[in-house]
Formats: sequence, structure tokens, C-alpha cells
Amino acid sequence: MATLAETGGAGRGRRSPLLHLSDRGTVIFLGILAALAIGVPLLNQLPESSVFHVPTYLVSLFGKYVCYALLALAVDLVWGYCGILSLGHGAFFALGGYAMGMYLMRQIGDRGVYGHPVLPDFMVFLNWKELPWFWYGFDNFGFAMLMVMLAPGALAFVFGWFAFRSRVTGVYLSIITQALTYALMLAFFQNDMGFGGNNGLTDFRDILGLDLRSDGVRNGLFVASVLALALGYIICRMIVASRFGKVLIAIRDGESRTRFLGYKVEYYKLFVFTLSAVLAGIAGALYVPQVGIINPGEFSPINSIEIVIWVALGGRGYLYGAVLGAAGVNLAKSYLTVAFPEIWLFFLGGLFVLTTLFLPKGFIGLITESRLFRRRAKEGQGDG
Repeated sequence: MATLAETGGAGRGRRSPLLHLSDRGTVIFLGILAALAIGVPLLNQLPESSVFHVPTYLVSLFGKYVCYALLALAVDLVWGYCGILSLGHGAFFALGGYAMGMYLMRQIGDRGVYGHPVLPDFMVFLNWKELPWFWYGFDNFGFAMLMVMLAPGALAFVFGWFAFRSRVTGVYLSIITQALTYALMLAFFQNDMGFGGNNGLTDFRDILGLDLRSDGVRNGLFVASVLALALGYIICRMIVASRFGKVLIAIRDGESRTRFLGYKVEYYKLFVFTLSAVLAGIAGALYVPQVGIINPGEFSPINSIEIVIWVALGGRGYLYGAVLGAAGVNLAKSYLTVAFPEIWLFFLGGLFVLTTLFLPKGFIGLITESRLFRRRAKEGQGDG
């Protein structure tokens, strides 16, 4: 007999969103993340002669993949569950990365090439006389982390407020989001913007007073990335499993019908779009110290399109499917860009076309449908 908690209250027939965190898929996914957070740093500490030793460069590479997984999770939240195909999430990712990069640049101090105690090297090179006002406060870690969430979140809120209230949907919204990230890319390429121009921000030294190049900090950043992915997954899982999430799915499947039922569709879309942007910004902030650079190339529209491909391949509408797609595609990319650099993009495009034609729900969707088919076949045999 179902308990009161499982039914969400007497007569309601709904499970509490918290109970959805205990389902099999979620438990397995979080268990894998816990194993990675514990296992990778431990294997990194083994002697280099050990066959199980994980080099530090691989720790940073795995951390980059985890950041991409969090970014894919953010896209799946808006696309897979609300039907908002955003081709501009690379902009939110880059804004979070720039906020972290500005903090890391302020930590260099007088250890830069030009030895200026306040101005970053690129500003000295460009004959800047004083620090721009929008760099104030980035010497403080707490303020920088606030900006990591506030900058992409505010942009998404303002953009979404006008777009969703104007009822811009479908391919038109996708094109506008792509135009947004392209405009930001062009702006950040300008030297007079104060963000390093086409070279971006790099030559980072410390984070929280610790050497960024040390093994301990690299392991710490990897663990922080895994924890951020786990927390992001839990937040997204609770949202999509709640009554709010059911409305999001209704909007995805029939926005006009949902609006006629009395729901303020634009408010639901605005909330989930802003939250998704914040998650993307956090992913970008964790990405920058592990790769050591942030430049306007991260705003490139092709990056945002690639994120959508990750989600489509893994399984749109399956949160861990988006994570699987991001990890799988980037693992393949790391190998193929070295082994077959000239055909990598053809491989990625071909894989996306094949998935669209034959696996519209991605690999996780295929597995789920196969299990459902086998279960129905067994039930049919039992009835016979």
C-alpha cells in the first residue's frame, strides 16, 4: 500500500519530488558521480609507475568534461522539458567563465609581466591608466561568485522577459538566441571592451591563495565540478518531478493549450530559462581555472549548436542522458581531433543526422523504449 508521502497527500495521487531522488536511475547516477569524486583524486595520488595512476592533466580533462555535462544539463532543462531550443547557452557559459577569469586575473597582482599591482597585463599593454569600474570587486572571491550567477542570470532574465512576453517561440526564438551570442562574441573581441580582446584572459596563478597549478588544487576543482553537477542534477530532477515540472512539460507539448487553461506560460518559461542560464554560468566558472583561459571564442555560435547536439545524442528529456551525451561526444572529440582532425566535424554532423532520423529520443530514449517493449511483451506472454 502506498504511503501518504508517496501519494503526495490524501487523494492527490502524486509522489513528493523528494521521493524521485530515490528512483533507480537517480541513485545510480549520483553513485557514479560519488565514485568519480572519490576515485579520480585518489588514483591521481598513486605513484606514476602504477598502472592505475591518473595523471594530473587527465584530472583537468575529466573536470572539463564534467563542466560540459553541467552545461548540457542546463540546456536539457529548457529544451527537453520546456521546449525552448536555445542556441545561445554558450553565451551564459562564457559570461560565467569571464566572471571567474576576472577574479583570477585580479589575483595575479604585481606578478604579471609588467609588474603592475592593479592593472592586468593586457590593460598595461593597451595603455589603460586605471581599472575600469566593472572590474571593481573582482578581487573578492564572494563577489566574483555572485557575478558568476548574476551576470548570465540577469541577461537571461532580461532577454526572456521581452522574448516570452512577446510570445516569440520555435525557430524564431532559436535564431534570436544565436544572434545574441554572436553579438556578444563580436563585442568581446574588441580591445576597448576591457576583457582582453581576442586573447581573452589567461596566465592565471592562484585561486583562494592556492597555487592553481598544484595537483591538490586540480583535484579540488575536479571534485567541486562533480559536486556542482550533482547539485545541478538534484535541482533539475526536483523541478521536473514536481507539479511545476508537469506544467513545463505541458508547455512543451502544447503551449497554446496550456495558456488557455489559465497558466501564465511566460512566467514558467522565464523562471526555467533564467535558472538554466545560472547553471550554465556556474559550469563556465568551473571550466576556466581547469583549462587556464577564457576568450571570445567561447561565445561562438557553433559552440551553442554543439551543446544541443550533445543533448540530442544523449537523450532529450532525460537529465542523465544529457550528461551522457556531453561526456561521450567530448571523449570522442578528444580522440578524433587528434587522430582524424580533418573529418571530425563531418563525423559530428553525420552522427547528429543519424540520431535525428533513427534515434529521435537519443540513446537513453532508445534504451528506455526497449525496456518498455520487453516489459509489455512479457506481460502479453503472461496474459496468454
